[in-house]
Amino acid sequence: MEPAEMNAIPNGKGHEAGEETTAIAIKSQSEDAAQELVPNSTENASTDRTPGNAEANLAESSEFTSNADDKKAPHFTDFEGKTSFGMSVFNLGNAIMGSGILGLAYAMANTGIVLFIILLTVIAGLSSYSIHLLLKSSGVVGIRAYEQLGFRAFGTPGKMAAGIAITLQNIGAMSSYLYIVKYEFPLVIQAFLKVDNPSGEWYLNGNYLVVIVSCTVILPLTLMKQLGYLGYTSGFSLSCMVFFLIAVIYKKFQVKCPFDDYVYNRTVLGFNTSVAADPGGVEMTPEGDPGCTPHLFNLNSQTAYTVPILAFAFVCHPEVLPIYTELRNPTKTKMQHVSNISIGVMYIMYLLAALFGYLTFIDKVEAELLHTYSRIDPYDTLILCVRLAVLTAVTLTVPIVLFPVRRAIQQLFFPNKTFWWPRHIVIAISLLTLINLLVIFAPNILGIFGVIGATSAPCLIFIFPAVFYIRIVPKEEEPMRSAPKILAACFAFLGVLFMVMSISFIIIDWTSGSSKGSSGH
Repeated sequence: MEPAEMNAIPNGKGHEAGEETTAIAIKSQSEDAAQELVPNSTENASTDRTPGNAEANLAESSEFTSNADDKKAPHFTDFEGKTSFGMSVFNLGNAIMGSGILGLAYAMANTGIVLFIILLTVIAGLSSYSIHLLLKSSGVVGIRAYEQLGFRAFGTPGKMAAGIAITLQNIGAMSSYLYIVKYEFPLVIQAFLKVDNPSGEWYLNGNYLVVIVSCTVILPLTLMKQLGYLGYTSGFSLSCMVFFLIAVIYKKFQVKCPFDDYVYNRTVLGFNTSVAADPGGVEMTPEGDPGCTPHLFNLNSQTAYTVPILAFAFVCHPEVLPIYTELRNPTKTKMQHVSNISIGVMYIMYLLAALFGYLTFIDKVEAELLHTYSRIDPYDTLILCVRLAVLTAVTLTVPIVLFPVRRAIQQLFFPNKTFWWPRHIVIAISLLTLINLLVIFAPNILGIFGVIGATSAPCLIFIFPAVFYIRIVPKEEEPMRSAPKILAACFAFLGVLFMVMSISFIIIDWTSGSSKGSSGH
């Protein structure tokens, strides 16, 4: 019997996720040996106990090379992990953090502080549990890609379902990022040029600016062959979001409730004693004003958007397995610690941003928090810097999010094709064109968060990890009626229930005509 842990020989080649690679198989004398591998390897797979394994071995032959003896459990590796524990936490945290943080204050306004904290805590806990299911499943079959995990569980339909969900989710994320560019970039330029009353200048048109940014900044970055080249921008992007959080906390103590919309003529404001007391142009109000009292619990038609927004904010599951592979000395326990710490840090940032943003504007907070600040003073220096920071962060994040989508498309339509520059470029241009059309014609950012969060997010967080776990983990290890699989089945049912209810609420809200989601900024 071989020891429970053993080293696999790395091929020493780094590659873009999704490229065809040659795996190295090291013989093992027992199916039960080596459930977790130490440095530079992924978990082993038993070739005769995984459903649909014969088909999987044939179609995934480019990823995995098995031993001649079917009774022997091979060990595979195609990447030498060199990333430290701390850097892995940073990378996964950056994958979690996104533009969803800009909509959390609006979510709190429509749930109340206590209910929001409860929902945020539950979603964070469920996300951590679903990552546990993914890591356990990958440990059985020894693969590190979400699409391949679906293939091992349900064959081609499972692979297609995972690829489509990842595509929809990341397209929604990229759309939300460019949506911020569309609405915030014109305000930044307008403040910089001191244009009080725009008269249709093309450089203040958000639709034109989105296209320009996509062509000049995003497209060149998406044409890079390897995702690793974009890693240098992730730290700066996350730092920009930290600066945004600090500014939100600071402005809570500067903005008095309620506020009046900004009036540029300062000479008029000089005669208003209530405004003169605050040079920022904010009207003072006696304490106890009902419009300035935060709610602990609040239920209305917009509450239906809250859970999808929260689920969208915590989606990072397509990136978990690649980060796991690149982790130095990888084990399931170590990667679970990486996930828990990353989710915990993002949980704190989300909570603080939502709380202080909500306490600043109470019921007047808008679906996109930064746009609310512009109603007070569009020339505020701090908010102008925050807008620049957020614009920089989301712009540099789009190419990173596009890579998994392109990989999913290649897995679905060109599974046996090697890297080819024309196809690589055409897919990137096509995706950017589609996303630009969505951003130009979509009603507003809340609709993107709601619809995408209510469909693909529950699939990636709840349903797929649970059903893959039930299907992949052998019955010999965990019978169908065992507590872990029953819990996983309940987890999948919760995801289906959440999806149906969220979509139903959103559709009812749209058809009733009371949704703020249908209104523009």
